Amino acid sequence: GKPLAATAGAMIFQKGGNAIDAACAMLGAVTTMWDVLSWGGETQALIYNPKLKKVIGINALGVAPSGATADFYRSRGMNTPPEFGPLAAVTPGTPGGLMTMLAEYGTLSLADVLAPAIQMADGYAIEAQGANSIEANKARIKEWKYAREVMLPHLGESREAPAAGEIFVQKDLAVTLRKLVEAERVALKAGKSRKDAIYAAYDRFYRGDIAEEIVRGVREEGGLFTKEDLANWNVESEEPLATNY
Repeated sequence: GKPLAATAGAMIFQKGGNAIDAACAMLGAVTTMWDVLSWGGETQALIYNPKLKKVIGINALGVAPSGATADFYRSRGMNTPPEFGPLAAVTPGTPGGLMTMLAEYGTLSLADVLAPAIQMADGYAIEAQGANSIEANKARIKEWKYAREVMLPHLGESREAPAAGEIFVQKDLAVTLRKLVEAERVALKAGKSRKDAIYAAYDRFYRGDIAEEIVRGVREEGGLFTKEDLANWNVESEEPLATNY
């Protein structure tokens, strides 16, 4: 539902990429637009492999951190985990899902595929739907100190979210995406294959300095992530259940 994401996919086809390359670029672009997806959470995909003549399921769903036990929530007076906030958060799945799909079934580099998302994180003219969604949800956004600095550039004014068409900038996200590309570039320079270089970026996100920053930021807000939670999480490739009817 995002024209800019569709444009990102078209750009990848123009570079000679395949459907997986394009899908990863579109995922990267749309998760940079905040509205319904983000760079955390979950990604799942069904990929038809024409060589194997079978469908492969990519399960990149985030999971609860190890500290999110029933006893923990009961100790806080809760019968269930909350719907929102740091204690509701699951480990980020989307980056791992994107990089796994690209490494296993794509043809282009992570640098190629993330280029549209990086360009958008540097600043793009935000669409009315996304801008108005930020304004409508600003009370919850204000609960997160880092989020409000990015999402609400007009704090204290009657409209605190960006206006439609305003250049919306996400500097920290752009830095993180460039770190992934840098990890790939260093691995390629060291003689790694395209696939292994993408997994080097994966490792930087889940086991390197990016992971440390995720854990620091989430725990500062009262969340439960540990470095082990991120390092132990993996994307699962599954055979989907199927039936004739």
